[in-house]
Amino acid sequence: MAEQQLPLFQRPAGPPSGEDQPSPRLASHSPLRAAIAAFGDHMQRVRFSQNTIKSFLGDLSFLERYLGSDAEIGAIATGDLRRFMEYLRHGRGVPCTSKSYGRRLTTLKVFFGWLAETNVLGHDPAAPLVHEPAASPLPQVLFDEQVERALEAARRLAADPKNPDPRPLLLLSLILQTGMKKSECLALQHADFDLSDPQAPAVWIRYKDPRRRHKERKLALDPSLPALLRTYVEVYRPRPTLFPCTGRNLEYVLRRIAQLAGLEGGLSFEMLRWTCALRDFKSGMDPDRLRRKLGLSEISWEETLARLQALAANPL
Repeated sequence: MAEQQLPLFQRPAGPPSGEDQPSPRLASHSPLRAAIAAFGDHMQRVRFSQNTIKSFLGDLSFLERYLGSDAEIGAIATGDLRRFMEYLRHGRGVPCTSKSYGRRLTTLKVFFGWLAETNVLGHDPAAPLVHEPAASPLPQVLFDEQVERALEAARRLAADPKNPDPRPLLLLSLILQTGMKKSECLALQHADFDLSDPQAPAVWIRYKDPRRRHKERKLALDPSLPALLRTYVEVYRPRPTLFPCTGRNLEYVLRRIAQLAGLEGGLSFEMLRWTCALRDFKSGMDPDRLRRKLGLSEISWEETLARLQALAANPL
């Protein structure tokens, strides 16, 4: 499925478009304050969330105070950034939690990565900086063999000669293929499915809240899913949403699959979302493409990526 993810947000090849470029006056000799201001404009243009913009600019204000507003961005080296991060942790006299430290490191990576991508800088001085391993436990995921057992159990429920139930297989397939959240799944409507191309079906993840519109995205589905969807609709006649029930009802559906498949750890939306993300990550999906598939902000993605890397390092 990783190769089928739709290029909805993929940027065109070649030089960045005018919308993505910083001010024409920004160059390697520009002062840090000008680069931060241009970065703020860029975040507004590409519609970063207001919380992300506020956090990034707040973190960069620390860097500006540390290096000086007039510091030339082209003269900022990796060593300067390492000393700055050490200063945040031990030199300011104010406690810096692991979460704040990680977010500020993310800010440096996004900021200097943008300057390098737009050719203002010839290299990214923040690239060598590495995140510390996440302190929280790694999320539970399914082994490949467990995924097959779960799918087979759901298929048996769908093919039951006495009481065929396609809902478990549809629900399980949707989450494994898209990694959508429980709330996103509950909001799905039949009109959100684009089945115009039988070989490339897709589903839209939409939000009514304007503040969350940046999370909207179009996700690829397996060509086998439309037939399953039609069967489900014929049996359940759902209105107005695809799953007109509570989140707890859908959790019971997943529990039923787990029991039938003999999965002692059970099944949950979170477990299946992480399983989807890990399978895509291990298959080689571009990290930024995966971030957008999951609907994550740049800040949230840094921790998620670190956890995926840790999960991938452990053979499943």
